[in-house]
Amino acid sequence: MQYTHEVENMMCVKKGCDHGPSPIPEEGKWVQAKEVKDISGFTHGVGWCAPQQGACKLTLNIKEGIIQEALIETLGCTGMTHSAAMAGEILPGKTIIEALNTDLVCDAINVAMRELFLQIVYGRSQSAFSEDGLPIGAGLEDLGKGLRSVCGTIHSTGAKGVRYLETTEGYITKMGLDKNNEVIGYSFVHLGKMMDFITKGDSADEALKKASGTYGRYDDAVKYIDPRHE
Repeated sequence: MQYTHEVENMMCVKKGCDHGPSPIPEEGKWVQAKEVKDISGFTHGVGWCAPQQGACKLTLNIKEGIIQEALIETLGCTGMTHSAAMAGEILPGKTIIEALNTDLVCDAINVAMRELFLQIVYGRSQSAFSEDGLPIGAGLEDLGKGLRSVCGTIHSTGAKGVRYLETTEGYITKMGLDKNNEVIGYSFVHLGKMMDFITKGDSADEALKKASGTYGRYDDAVKYIDPRHE
């Protein structure tokens, strides 16, 4: 280590009290984090790309500084889904410092990693007050039936009104309208459940019927429209 001439000629003043870093909550404990291995937690971060064309929700489960589980969910950009596949291979086994300084292929995923890093090193994790944290695999609990991401897709124009395309329940097949052409319900297919039924041996027609349902006052509608074609 090199010192300037001015510093070398200074007298030494003894350092006073040193209490160390402020403790942060981690998995039910208060921890003075001084090294990467002092960091543990489970949390989420959201990122976006430079043109704000797509977004990524990143979920990490970190134990003693090492990423043990990663869930990458993407929206709005087809290329990002392939980047997510690569990030899923890259992240587990890395320290959070390594992950922060690794190109995760997509800007949105990189930004999500940055935002998540800030949360977890400041003790703002979802598992901050959960004793021993969350088990590896807890990230899957954020997904819906059939391990599909929970998402909503709604399109609307001033000229033609709203179209429900996908909600928590699933893929929207019909919208139910009342006499004033206002939405009062919809029918849907839960694609995750449908694929589960098919995997277990049901025919496609049987699976479609079992995975279908309605929401709201769908049966009271006076008109039904296909939101994608009408």
